[in-house]
Amino acid sequence: MSTAPSDLDDLHVIIPAGGAGTRLWPLSRAGRPKFLLDLTGSGRTLLQQTWDRVTKLVPPERVHVVTGPRHADAVRAQLPGLTSVFVEPSPRDSMPAIGLATAVVLARHPDAVVASFAADHVITGEDRFADAVAQAVRTARTGAVTTIGIAPRSPSTAFGYVESGAPLAVDGAPSARTVVRFVEKPDEETARAYLRAGTFSWNAGMFVTRADVLLDHLARLQPTLHAGLQRIAAAWDGPAAQTELETVWPTLTRIAIDHAVAEPVSLTGGIATVPGRFGWDDIGDFAALHELGVSGDTGVVWVEADGLVRTTGGVTVAVVGIPGAVVVQTDDALLVTTVEHAQRVKEVPAALAASGRTDLV
Repeated sequence: MSTAPSDLDDLHVIIPAGGAGTRLWPLSRAGRPKFLLDLTGSGRTLLQQTWDRVTKLVPPERVHVVTGPRHADAVRAQLPGLTSVFVEPSPRDSMPAIGLATAVVLARHPDAVVASFAADHVITGEDRFADAVAQAVRTARTGAVTTIGIAPRSPSTAFGYVESGAPLAVDGAPSARTVVRFVEKPDEETARAYLRAGTFSWNAGMFVTRADVLLDHLARLQPTLHAGLQRIAAAWDGPAAQTELETVWPTLTRIAIDHAVAEPVSLTGGIATVPGRFGWDDIGDFAALHELGVSGDTGVVWVEADGLVRTTGGVTVAVVGIPGAVVVQTDDALLVTTVEHAQRVKEVPAALAASGRTDLV
């Protein structure tokens, strides 16, 4: 049964599907990044789980995926109900990706509200997720760019933070508050202070805004980027669409939505936040996968050891005397590390690329 609130008829969902997930090498590769993988053992990839979640809020025709040419066929294969795919010729970060989809949606639906959700996050508690989205949509209709913040579970140094301020009197959104500031990934001492303060949330990159409001901010703050997106969007439904895309896209500013819009607009009080009281994880590395309780293969022999093992099957793995072990085997690579060093896995594909082994990246 659908968990969709009854007043989301103007909502369009944008799913940026990019990145290589280098901290999850060798499972995640440039040609098959983590959003195309079933990392949780659910039988559905992270992208498919995202699709399942958002199509309980809006119909499939109001879901738009932005991805690269290398992944477009796989995205379409995994999401047979998807009708709107934006294939960006090259990565330009999140603002051009979200901005293009928003500009096309706005041209077709002048009163649209857009919500951006990453393709590779794990979320539990769908009713709470639906409630947060509904509150964010109602807040966004007032003209505020709204982010859904995640209640921090720990003093993490892996995420940016959002500081909330005074409550906002928004009908149907009792949890909405103004955003005081966005802060970059802190050191551990600062993160602990944020946790004690109780007014900070993790920035999960979930933005909900009226389409016209987002593009108005972009026109003011990034006029060249805005002009380029408008030029592509104006041609999108015509015969010159691909030509305009390939001509203009490489000239667009490479910038994240946080830096392009969220942070500068927060300085003038134009950003709001609602709390996300659902389970959330971006599975940034094998430590996060282990923390989710995804132990990996069954039948592993553990002797005074624990951790995560993933293999291609047919291989018996024994781990002795290594707490927090991480062992990942694919057809062409073997990774051995520990949960403590999980963030450093990204150095492996970088080293492989530098040595010319791009076949393994």
